[in-house]
Amino acid sequence: MAVAADAGGVPELRVWLAPDMLIIFRMYQTESIDFDVDLRELQGQERLDVLVELFYLLGRRLGKSVLLSAEGSPDHPDLGFDVDADRVLLM
Repeated sequence: MAVAADAGGVPELRVWLAPDMLIIFRMYQTESIDFDVDLRELQGQERLDVLVELFYLLGRRLGKSVLLSAEGSPDHPDLGFDVDADRVLLM
C-alpha cells in the first residue's frame, strides 16, 4: 500500500490486491470512491475473483452498489455489485 498524489495534486492510494494487480483509489470527492484497475492485470479467473471480492467488500460495507465502467463512460457500467441483489452482475 502506498499513498501519493497524481500530477494534478489529487490524493491517491495504491493497493496491490495480488502480485502485479494494482488498484489505484483516487480521492476526487467525498461522495464517491473512484478507482482504476488495469484490465491487462485481470488475466484468468483467479484475478477476476479477487476483483469481484473487492466489489463485495466495498458494496456490503458501504451499503451501495459498486460499478466498473470503461474509462470515460461512467454512465455505462459493464460489471458491478448490485446491493439489492447482493451479488456481482454483468450490467
